[in-house]
Formats: sequence, structure tokens, C-alpha cells
Amino acid sequence: MKVRMMIFQSLFFIIFVISCEEKRPQIEHKIDLFADERQEGKAYVMNADECFDASEVVISSSKIKLTDSFSGRGKPVFIYRVDSGNVLKTTRDSVISFPMQFLANQKLALKKDSSIYVYLKKLEGFRFIAEEKQIKYQWVKGASVFEVKK
Repeated sequence: MKVRMMIFQSLFFIIFVISCEEKRPQIEHKIDLFADERQEGKAYVMNADECFDASEVVISSSKIKLTDSFSGRGKPVFIYRVDSGNVLKTTRDSVISFPMQFLANQKLALKKDSSIYVYLKKLEGFRFIAEEKQIKYQWVKGASVFEVKK
């Protein structure tokens, strides 16, 4: 009986010693293949010349109002109305009638009693909203609100 107990204890001791072997931490070699392409939290904002070139219609106006906005599933949508203004560039329509409405995916920083440039392009998507509200244009993505210099 003592022999069996000694064998059992020695096996238990050997297993215990082997399982308590020191494990060295492995050095992780992280290689980021897309480090140059990742720009988290940085949005590209166009300057005034780039906005003018990228847009199909440019209007300078001080009579712009937020008429409707909604959010829910998907991106938020803001609908603005321009009551009057000067058409500086147009590639699609030869005549633009006022008041007109346009759609934006961002809330524009409009200041009271200041004239701004409105950079618009042809509306893409939003078929049901366009039919209901007679909207043809949307704000150019990446464009900022620039005030008209006097």
C-alpha cells in the first residue's frame, strides 16, 4: 500500500511541476497594412473653389430657411428653402425659379442677415421626397457654408 501511495505521490508531483512551467509572454508583431489609408475622425472639407467646381448650381442668397427635417432609420435629412438669390452658375437649367427647395444631409450653419453661397448638385435618391416636395437639388457633399464677401 505504501508503494502505491509513493508512486501516486511522485506522479502527482511530476504532473504538478510540469504544469507549473513558466510560460514566457510572446511578443506580438502587429503589422497594419492599411495605416496610410485609415483616417478616423477626419472628414474632407472642400474650399470655396472646389465647391464651385463640384456643383451644378451656385446661388448667393441671404434668404434661406430650414423648412423641414427628419431622422430615423438612415441618415438625417434637412430640407431648406431659398426664397430669392443670385444665380452664379448653372449647368442644367437656364432658368431657376424662386422659391426653391433643396435637400441636405447635414444641418447647415446659417447666420441671420448674412448672405451665403449655396452649392447644389442634382438630387440622387430620395425619390418619394423629391416627388412630394418638388425638390431637384441637394447640397454638395463635403461643401462648407461660405459667406459672400462684400
